[in-house]
Amino acid sequence: RFWLWNNKYRFWQQRSTKQGVSAIAKTAIVLLVIGAINWAGISYGKRWDLSENKVYTLSEQSQTIVANLEQPLEVTVFDRNTSSELSEFLRNYRRYNDLFKYRFVNPEEAIGLAQQYGVQSLGEIYLSYGDKQQKLELGNAALGETVTLTETKLTNAIERIKRDRPINIYFLQGHGEVSLDMIEGGIAQVVSNLEDRGNTVSELNLASSGQIADDTNLIIIAGATRKLLAAEVLTLQEYLKTGGSLLLLLSPNTDIGISAILQNWGVELDNRLVVDGSGAGSLMGFGPAVAIVNNYGQHPITASFRNGISLFPEARPLKVITKPEISSTAIAKTEPETWAESDLREEQITFDVNRDLSGPLNVAIAATRSQSNPSRLVVFGSTTFATNGWFEQQLNGDLLLNSIS
Repeated sequence: RFWLWNNKYRFWQQRSTKQGVSAIAKTAIVLLVIGAINWAGISYGKRWDLSENKVYTLSEQSQTIVANLEQPLEVTVFDRNTSSELSEFLRNYRRYNDLFKYRFVNPEEAIGLAQQYGVQSLGEIYLSYGDKQQKLELGNAALGETVTLTETKLTNAIERIKRDRPINIYFLQGHGEVSLDMIEGGIAQVVSNLEDRGNTVSELNLASSGQIADDTNLIIIAGATRKLLAAEVLTLQEYLKTGGSLLLLLSPNTDIGISAILQNWGVELDNRLVVDGSGAGSLMGFGPAVAIVNNYGQHPITASFRNGISLFPEARPLKVITKPEISSTAIAKTEPETWAESDLREEQITFDVNRDLSGPLNVAIAATRSQSNPSRLVVFGSTTFATNGWFEQQLNGDLLLNSIS
């Protein structure tokens, strides 16, 4: 018996035995973890996107819009064959709300249904929501436009069909504001997204019209470089007193003559430029004048952002001054490693404790005035973050469109 025990002891002490047992244990743990993940996925419908660029995950804004559906929304694709790629794309939406439905219909077989929808050619897609129905415009290939269904197109179409009334948005003009066209430094992408969602976008020249239309839901001042006339400022103040909404995109080191409005709302501007001294931007190919933001206030605008990032190039700090009738929230803040630089003439930009303002810094503020008909103000300390190209970066578009909503 002693010989048998001694042989067993030597067997378990052998290096090859230990390595084998270790491998079996590690394999068992891996299988246990995989099993637990699969069980959780089956039990709770959870799906993990492990791809590098999250290509199978909808944006935060798309998730929110679909999750907030109040009645069934159906996407009908009229085509001969069922596209597995398109089916998977639509299935991503359905994961966020069972009220989202989709189907593929062969118009050559379901002739009556195709006539009911007014189908003219294969590949047409229609949305139905309540008693409303609309065709999803995919673009014109002859004009070089993309004709595939993208997340932006579908989400915008859902937002549009959900609207029970038109929203009228006016961009103030006449003071060097950014162009609404598809040029560098313009905001055509903002305008396109707003129109795709069923909003009516127009220009407003207060100097010539002298008044704000009664059907105005929102006025946007984007990147103005010259001062507004005193009469224009008074008109905007009266508009806000009667429940109006104003959104401001303000570039650093500019004074557009709206101090009276900002003081009334408890917002103070700083003319210095926000600089990111952490070096984080260099990893993404950005310079120190681009602040990376992943700190958001507790507000409906940013409720779904979690730790997502937005990019603020050429930004100025904003300060909240407490006002009893104003409820204000800083909805975007920079990291502690940032500061507001007062002197950009030096070749080497460094923090000067006596002249510069240390971070974290507010770069966006949302405020509501308590009155019989509440008015709202959102101020961004950057115009560039919303311009063509930057608008599509990370959460920039979501942040701006949520603010407009």
